[in-house]
Amino acid sequence: MAILSSQLLACALLVVQSATAFTLYSPNVHYIKPIMETNRLSRREITSSSLNVLKEPAIGLNGTSTVLEPKPLTINPPPVPTYLQTKANTPLLDLSNIISPEARARNVKLLAKAEFMNPGFSMKDRIASHILDTAISQGQLRKGGTVVAASSGNTGASIAMMAGKRGLKAVIITSPSCSQEKMDSIRAYGAELIVAETDEESDYMQMEVDLAKANPDWYAVNQYHNPRNADAHQASTGPEVWAQTGGAVTHFVMTASTGGTITGTSRHLKEQNPAVKTILADPYNSVFHHFHHTGEIVAPARGSAVEGAGKTNMPGVIDFGMIDDVVQVHDSDAFAMCHSLARTEGLMVGGSAGLNVHAAVKVAEDAPEGSTVVTVLCDLGVKYLSTVFREPTDSNYA
Repeated sequence: MAILSSQLLACALLVVQSATAFTLYSPNVHYIKPIMETNRLSRREITSSSLNVLKEPAIGLNGTSTVLEPKPLTINPPPVPTYLQTKANTPLLDLSNIISPEARARNVKLLAKAEFMNPGFSMKDRIASHILDTAISQGQLRKGGTVVAASSGNTGASIAMMAGKRGLKAVIITSPSCSQEKMDSIRAYGAELIVAETDEESDYMQMEVDLAKANPDWYAVNQYHNPRNADAHQASTGPEVWAQTGGAVTHFVMTASTGGTITGTSRHLKEQNPAVKTILADPYNSVFHHFHHTGEIVAPARGSAVEGAGKTNMPGVIDFGMIDDVVQVHDSDAFAMCHSLARTEGLMVGGSAGLNVHAAVKVAEDAPEGSTVVTVLCDLGVKYLSTVFREPTDSNYA
């Protein structure tokens, strides 16, 4: 027993309690000794995850010993995902420090969904995977088939990425105003990229329609009018926001281009709590603000310089029944917020995220006590090093 005592004192002791006995053992599982039992001594099977478990005697109260055969511990680790399976379930970040002390004193919180942490660095991975998988399951797409999509950039990149993984070919159409970084990424994923001759939204959107008609076996994503766009966010983004805030979200602030994110997310949030307010963050030179207040569709002379925000025509996905208010934001304010977030928060995000945060700060400043304002950081700022993150004195800075 002296030998046992000296070795036990040399290591950390752990006590395991069972229904019949307390067992004293060392982390290396060299010895085992029942120190109290209610009915009878019982032999215990020892397992260990340590690399070197020695076959040493277990000494009982009667002084006898038995050599116990160690067995390797069976560990069942969680499944390891593929890269594209890491989409969604993005973190919710606290940006409350960028609102005023007065708002914080009212216990107002500003939170932002880090959608740039999706595999394709934007929220569009959600709709790309949902639209493609639904088309495949319904027999509209087969391996080796071709998918065509008109996009300001992010949806095109996500479609190109998701298509390659599924054995599909992708043809992406965008406008000349799409950043060079996004164009390059679309090509890098193996898609064919077609750049329209003008920045007119109707031009590159119509090209998708024309190509799909000319190639009946191609599948058109049709993101601006495809209800699966909003469905993807109703099934994922909305539930995530609700769960991550513990149901405390009071305001949801989001820009719109197709309208899928704001529509789908708001549908879920309002299903959980009809009192949740949805505010559309709209750039000037967009159709949404005027339509919300007048019911009239008046196309602006030109679109916003913020990629993926605002529209000069009305998409079919957006549901204004989900929208309580529209806040307008200047392009320059959206870009200034991007620079501020990068320099003070370490967050390098795109122009639409800057627009969202600028609008969300406005909402938070006027929100009642205890409000939780949630917005979306749509994509990664590295996609815009040649545009948004140029110095303001550069000629191509919008």
